[in-house]
This record gives sequence, C-alpha cells and structure tokens, in this order.
Amino acid sequence: MLPSRFLAIFLCASATAGCAVGPDYHRPDVPLPKHYMGQAAIGQQHATTTADLAKWWKGFDDPLLTRFVSLALEQNLDLAQAAARVVQARAALGGADSTLLPAGHVNGSAARAYQSIETPLGEVLNATPNYDRWGNAYEVDLDASWEVDIFGGLRRGRQAALADYQASEAGVVATRLEVAAQTADIYITIRGLQARLKIARRQVKVQRQLFAKVSLLYGRGLAAEYQVRQTEGELAQVRATVPILQTRLDAAMNALDVMLGSPPGTYRTELAAIAPIPATPRISSLGSPADLLQRRPDLIVAERHLAAANARIGEAVSEYYPKFSLSGLLGSATAISTGDLFTTGANQAAGLLGLRWRLFDFGRINAQINAAKGRDAEALAAYRQAVLRATEDVESSFSALISREEETVTLTQGETSLARARDSSSTAYQDGAASLIDVLHADETLLQASDARAQAQTESARAAVTVFKALGGGWQPRESRLVAVKGRQDVETALK
Repeated sequence: MLPSRFLAIFLCASATAGCAVGPDYHRPDVPLPKHYMGQAAIGQQHATTTADLAKWWKGFDDPLLTRFVSLALEQNLDLAQAAARVVQARAALGGADSTLLPAGHVNGSAARAYQSIETPLGEVLNATPNYDRWGNAYEVDLDASWEVDIFGGLRRGRQAALADYQASEAGVVATRLEVAAQTADIYITIRGLQARLKIARRQVKVQRQLFAKVSLLYGRGLAAEYQVRQTEGELAQVRATVPILQTRLDAAMNALDVMLGSPPGTYRTELAAIAPIPATPRISSLGSPADLLQRRPDLIVAERHLAAANARIGEAVSEYYPKFSLSGLLGSATAISTGDLFTTGANQAAGLLGLRWRLFDFGRINAQINAAKGRDAEALAAYRQAVLRATEDVESSFSALISREEETVTLTQGETSLARARDSSSTAYQDGAASLIDVLHADETLLQASDARAQAQTESARAAVTVFKALGGGWQPRESRLVAVKGRQDVETALK
C-alpha cells in the first residue's frame, strides 16, 4: 500500500513539472531621457561625408582605413579569445541541457577466477561433488537514470547557462567594436603623426635658414649675439621634436600590426606613403538614449549576467524541495558461458524510485539563497551603472567632438590667414620692402599653425571614432536580436 501511495504522490508532483521555483526574470526598467543633451550640436557638424553606424569606418572615406579595420576583425587575437570563451559557454549550456534528459550506460564484464579451498567458502564448495575450482562470470547490463525536475531547479540552472552563453556571444560583439575602434584610432594617429613629422622637418629647414641668415648678419655686425643664440636655441627645440614624433610614429605602427594579429613591421610598407588625415564624417543617425540598450553590446552583456544571477536564485531555492529520480537496469548475467547470455534464465532487471531531500540542512540552503540574492542585487546595480555610464560616454564624446571640430575650424582659419601673411611678406621681400628674416619668421609662424591644425584635425577624427564606439556602432542590426532571444539556436542564428 505504501509504495502505491508514494507513487501516486510522485505522479501528482510530476504534473506540476511545468512550474519552476524562484523569481521569474523581467528586464529592469532604467529611466533614460528622450534625447541626448548634445544632439542638437552634433546635428550641426562641419562634415562633408556621412557614416552609417553599422559600418562607420567607411564614412571616413579612406580605403586603407577600411582595409585595416576589416583585417583586424578577421585576424585580431582578442577576438580569437572572445570566440574561445563562447565555445566554453556553449559547452556549459550543453551540460545544463543534458541534466534535463535521462542518462544511460552500457556495462559489460567477463571474469574467470580460481577458487581457494582453504577458505570457509572454498571448503564448503570443495565438499560438493564434481566441484570445479575454476569459475566464469559474464554480465551485460543497460542501466538508465533520470532526475525528474519537478520543482524546476535544473531548468533554472539551464536558464542561467543560457544567459551566460548569450552574454559570451554579446561579448564577442563588444570585442569587435573595441577592436574596430582601436584600429581606426591607431590609424588616424599614424596619419596625424606623419603630417606633424612632415611639418616638423620643414620647420627644421626654415629654422636652419633663419639661423644661417642671423649668423651672417651677426658676422657683419648687423645683428646682436643674443639674436644668434635665440635662433640657435629655437633650432635645437624644433630638431628635438623630430625624433620624439618619429618614436611615437614607430610605436603607433607597431601597435597597428599587433591589432591586426601580425608581428611589428608587417604592414609598415603600406603605411610608408604619407596620406591625408581622415576627415571627420557626419553621423547618419544618433537614435535615442533608450536605443543604447540594444545598440551597445556591453549593456547586453550586463543584462544577460543579471538574467543568469536571477535564475540562480531559483536554482538555490529548489534545494528546499525533494529531488526525485528514476533508475532502471536491464541486462543478462551468467556463470556458464557467453552462449547463455540473453537467454530467459540469464535475464535480469531492476527498477528504483529515488528520493533525496535536504530536510535537516535548511540553514545551509538559506545561506546559499541569500548569497544568490546578493549576487543578483550586485548584477542589478552593475547593469544600472553600465547604462548610466553608457549615456555618460555618449554625452562626453559628443562634447569632445564638437569642441575638437570647432578648434579645427578656428585653427584652419588661422592657418589660412597666416599663409596669406607669408605670401605678403614674400611679395614685400621681392619688392625690397621686407627682409629675408621677415619671410623666414612668417614661414615659421605658419608652420607652427599648421602643426596645431594637424593636431586638432587628428583629435577631431579620433573623437568621432569615440562617438561611434559610444553609440554602439559597428555591428549589424540583425545582431540586436540577442537582447530578445529565447534559446541557443536563436542566438546562433542571430550572429550568423
């Protein structure tokens, strides 16, 4: 009677297997403004080209920049590590899937033994007529076991593994964005350093001519010694900038090679030819702060970690409840010969209904639940903070871009005015109304302005890269399905 009642209770509990203990996950609402503070200013950019967020690097209209970003997305070793982490997370998800299914094993054995007659058992057997001290044993069994997930602990564990897997997939996208942004930033830095190095060498040439002219006038008594020493010191300062810029250029080229997953020097030949600093493009679509929740993969990573932490609360709560399992064995055993296996007399079978219940361990279970709730609260705070920092990144990058663009426009206007002043001094020199020293001073002033403009233009382009990165640009819209996927197959499909 008792086994029947126990089986009835088990079957009734099985009917509730669709339920799972613990809190169901709902993505938290984070209050965000409808528009960015710097959105209006960004709409007034001084740009001649437009960049789409999905492939923003093409907006710089630089074929070599596009080529290097494409190579980095194929060859970068940080991406290879991120992909390896996805494999690990996929394996963990596969393990969580398997816990929901029955497990089966096939066992087989064959043994031959020689019985001692000096033991109590051997003495008894030896007294048996026609006793053969040699004995054989053959056995083949198929056994299976299944833990019935009545209260949903295993399913909560699978939900956590799935969320971790989704987070690892989004982590790959986040790494792709980082790699693309770093590659573009390094490339722009290289072009800026090349432009400044060219200007610095021209400054050295002009300063040498000025020093030679002042020295000549000093030899004729037409200039004071302090003028010679001052010009000599200015020449030394300009000459000192050349090796510094060259060192920074070499370091940037080496960094770009490493970003492309290659030894330093691999792509230096392609970069040897000086090219213009890429122009800052206009952003085609800014979206709203709420769009960051889907556009920025780092926020998806934080949200998926929160979902995993929530599921692990249910996994811990399930330890309050009993665990039921079914086990069975079907096989054949014989001590005569292998020919007798699987005959009617050799057949054997067994069935087992198991129960495991941590009935007197609730104190430890409470501690595990509280720890899980603490990790969930930490993940929630981390997610909200990540959202706030994402909006901060966007606003700060907008401000930096606008400031750098204004600086570039102002310095370009100043450079144009100084170029005209230099032309006027050259004309005056040809007419005998100005000296060569005046012309050389005008050249030096113009080159200083050109160097400042080159720096501002470089920083403006780099600021644009920061904006694209802050907005989460650089991945296809279909990949945003990650935020709403329900299963592993959906994740894999979303990233194809």
